[in-house]
Amino acid sequence: MPKTLQSNALPASPTALAGVRVLDLSRVLAGPWATQTLGDLGADVLKIEKPGVGDDTRSWGPPFLIDESGAQSDAAYYTCANRNKSSLTLDFTSPEGSEILRALIPHHDVLVENFKTGGLAKYGLDYESVAKINPKMVYCSITGFGQTGPYAPRAGYDYLVQAAGGLMSVTGQADGTPGAEPLKVGVAVADLFTGLYATIAILAALRHAEATGQGQHIDMALLDCQTSVLANQAANFLVSGKAPTRLGNAHPNIAPYQVFPSADGHIVLAVGNDGQWQQFCAAAGQTELGADARYKTNAQRVAHRDSLIAGLLPVMASKTTASWIEVLEQAGVPCGPINTIDQVFEDPQVIARGMQQELSRADGTTIPLVANPIKMSLTPPIPRRAPPALGADTEAELKSLLGLSDAQIEGLRAKGII
Repeated sequence: MPKTLQSNALPASPTALAGVRVLDLSRVLAGPWATQTLGDLGADVLKIEKPGVGDDTRSWGPPFLIDESGAQSDAAYYTCANRNKSSLTLDFTSPEGSEILRALIPHHDVLVENFKTGGLAKYGLDYESVAKINPKMVYCSITGFGQTGPYAPRAGYDYLVQAAGGLMSVTGQADGTPGAEPLKVGVAVADLFTGLYATIAILAALRHAEATGQGQHIDMALLDCQTSVLANQAANFLVSGKAPTRLGNAHPNIAPYQVFPSADGHIVLAVGNDGQWQQFCAAAGQTELGADARYKTNAQRVAHRDSLIAGLLPVMASKTTASWIEVLEQAGVPCGPINTIDQVFEDPQVIARGMQQELSRADGTTIPLVANPIKMSLTPPIPRRAPPALGADTEAELKSLLGLSDAQIEGLRAKGII
């Protein structure tokens, strides 16, 4: 079982971003993914949430957490992106609430928000206003389409961006085959990629701010990031002028590099070069295929993909997945099973790499989590705090950062501001 860590556990080793403070005004996934990564690397992240409601994903269930009393708590979705944060509930749409938030700005180095373009200006929380309060502030805005361009006012959602950004056009079975239609990826990759790009940009801007004393505005758009990660598919189009199409589980540039039915399920065969092709043919007892001039090089195998795959289908169906893996691994041919998610967390390599962890809230609620995948020899990510309960740190943060008294805090609570 993974080790359970208390929410107030102290780091056992130094962290890369110790001393960096982050105001997290973001919700759902792209922004929280970025701020969780910063928190994992040692930053102190203060998540600002709407009183009584909080981040939308707290209610995006089932499944839900069950606390020590047996009561239903936050949705599992919320826990995936909110480790290593404190939660402060604040209605900054009210004049008094926005004043409190502005008072927090000088105490922080980074602000992350994902409101509609221009949506925070009316509260005096847009970049121009914030920069006057804290010129060194790194201010990251995350939207669907960016701060400029004809789509800037539109709301952006991962699903829509996967579609508009071309990803769905190359995902799914090929036209003319059973089940052919554009498909989205099974997780919100446009959000996740944007969160990762935002993290990179924030780290670069922090480096610049440390060197010059100047903060800056980071403009991250889901559509930009989705377009960027089209990678080789975009390059194929830009060079050839021909838009790629869906190929199911096949690869547009490599063959054989796809899923094959085995005797008891499926297996991924990933022949990445001509040497591996010859190794595969020898291990599979297919000397004729190895000698066939049509398949000598990868370019030839791609050009003759249909006949190649037709010849390989009965071969791959002749053994079980486990048998193929045993044979092909010994031959140095990349291959592997298609694991379900429960099998992923039972995989000995995943276990050895410590990719599952548990953290506990102060009330004793234990939360199972996927660990941060970054491995660093000196300043590794540290799971210091469980994803916080809504408003768990409101009083402590207002007292420590702004010096508010108990009476002032109770007055704000009575007004619904916190």
